[in-house]
Amino acid sequence: MSKVFETTTIKGMELSNRFVRSATWEGLALEDGSCTPALITMMTRLAEGQVGLIIPGHTYISPEGQAGPWQLGVYQEACINGLKEMTDMVHGRGGKMVLQLAHAGYFANPKLTGRKPLTPSEVAGGAETPRQVMTVEDIQGVVEAFGQSARRAKEAGFDGLQIHAAHGYLLSQFLSPYFNKRTDVYGGSLENRARILREVLRRVREAVGEDFPVLIKMNSQDYLEGGFTLEESLKVGWMLQEEGIDAIEISGGTLISEMLTPSRTRITTEEREAYFRQAAKAFKARLQVPVILVGGIRSLPLAERLLEEGYADYLSLSRPLIREPGLIKRWASGDRAKAACLSDNQCFKPARDGEGLYCVVEKQEKEKESA
Repeated sequence: MSKVFETTTIKGMELSNRFVRSATWEGLALEDGSCTPALITMMTRLAEGQVGLIIPGHTYISPEGQAGPWQLGVYQEACINGLKEMTDMVHGRGGKMVLQLAHAGYFANPKLTGRKPLTPSEVAGGAETPRQVMTVEDIQGVVEAFGQSARRAKEAGFDGLQIHAAHGYLLSQFLSPYFNKRTDVYGGSLENRARILREVLRRVREAVGEDFPVLIKMNSQDYLEGGFTLEESLKVGWMLQEEGIDAIEISGGTLISEMLTPSRTRITTEEREAYFRQAAKAFKARLQVPVILVGGIRSLPLAERLLEEGYADYLSLSRPLIREPGLIKRWASGDRAKAACLSDNQCFKPARDGEGLYCVVEKQEKEKESA
């Protein structure tokens, strides 16, 4: 049997294969962040498609940390019931779910939150939207919000949690010298820049217990001049391993990294796939904690080689599963054809327009067939 379809465990969480649905903003929640039937249906289809581990889109842990419209929330007790309906449906199909906890920080949307976005410090060049530099009290408030949200997620039936420290969101901003110019204990040295992340992990662990899986998604590097580097990322990975993290998903880039953003286009060959693979392999060489590789994986033969050659322990996909929720089931059945996803990023436009995430190309093809 191919290694990609082995049964494995992460901190006691049994997974039927090594494929992960990477957290993606679906644009399907209500305005207050509540879960909806449409979002539950999307997650259920992924479970039916035999995705080993499903991670819904980045879920904001406090009102001022919301990144975009119709984003899933876990910032209040009222969120729990809808999330519980989601986990019940996925578990009923044999799936496993981890909730990603996020705070957008600098990139929060003030039109939605009604507040100035929080930022570790002033960023060179400034910004059109006024930001609020965080006080120590603000930082501790965010740490507590992560803890409370972790508790809610566990009560809602999730099998584990993932802390979002990638893509230039708040915890990623603290790690990055591009965003973090602080001169107190939360800035300067890498140890100081990682302080809030370690505090968040400890508070989350306190909230959910030692036996509950806690994962993290982090940047391998920012691809910004003066930003977070791979060597720094490896050192932070070591710190997190020492703190007891259960798996690390390796990504990279930010919303302002131009062509080197997390969701790249023109993935037309195997060479263009898995564009963070070298960073993941560096993590595998330095650490013992399981490594999850995300970023442009489209081919089953490549996925198999990435595992066999020690680049990663798990493989995370997003856009291919928008086009084909049943992709993993198809591959497991023996149909090894490449994912149909064109990596054109058109799927995000309907989400921005309030229709929710879907593959535009697939819809157009179906409309032509029925015309």
